[in-house]
Amino acid sequence: MSQVTDSRRPSSRWLHWTKVILPPSGTLLLVVGAWHGLVQILGLQPYILPGPGHVAAAIGKHFDSLLHAATLTAQAAIGGFLLSLVVGFTIAVFFSQSEWIERSLYPYAIFLQTVPIVAIAPLIVLWIGYGLVGVTVVSFIISLFPIIANTTAGLTSVSTPLRDLFALHNASRWQRLWKLQVPHAVPAMLTGARISCGLSVIGAIVGEFFTGYGTQDHGLGYLITITNSQTKTPYLFATVLFSTGLGLLFFGVVSGLSRLALRRWAPGQ
Repeated sequence: MSQVTDSRRPSSRWLHWTKVILPPSGTLLLVVGAWHGLVQILGLQPYILPGPGHVAAAIGKHFDSLLHAATLTAQAAIGGFLLSLVVGFTIAVFFSQSEWIERSLYPYAIFLQTVPIVAIAPLIVLWIGYGLVGVTVVSFIISLFPIIANTTAGLTSVSTPLRDLFALHNASRWQRLWKLQVPHAVPAMLTGARISCGLSVIGAIVGEFFTGYGTQDHGLGYLITITNSQTKTPYLFATVLFSTGLGLLFFGVVSGLSRLALRRWAPGQ
């Protein structure tokens, strides 16, 4: 019986991956085909709307520059994302210790989400200066709030019977935190991380609009600005595709790590 089950596993896995890969791949082919057809039918010039071929040619021509820019942007995004995880988790733990503290300080955490980053980016340049550190700070500010919000919700949503059980056994505040609240908050925190990782890439690109890396190095944000100002539309499309790919890569890695973590903390999810 076990041999029959084992022999069916590869086919079932293949079917699963087919269901996962084929729908988005088919949609991508349809979009690219419609894009190419629209350009051909309307006779649009490449500086208005380049076709897929022009964009592919731009990627091949500027691949080294795009890869170098994506690497710089990824460094800033990784730094901002990791910093948001550490700071966001710390703030959420602080909020979870007292309802009064949460009500007093949580609105100021929302402030980080509502203030336009373009309004404070010049201040970041003034206080920190240009370069990787400034871009990382902008990425950190944009990606911080989802970690705080989701982790705080997970830490404070422990059911009353479980709290009563720990109180019945005279558990200390730290025991309740590390043995009850933190394990309970892991799924919510990972949900926040999946949201935050995409925002960290956006934050890094926005940060590069204002801070940059000086005259020698250029991230994707700088390439977007310069190609747009010079009307190099195929190059601009190539840069946007690299930016999108970087965001998808971040989301895929964080989602994969989240699945591995949830197998330990919440197998049902």
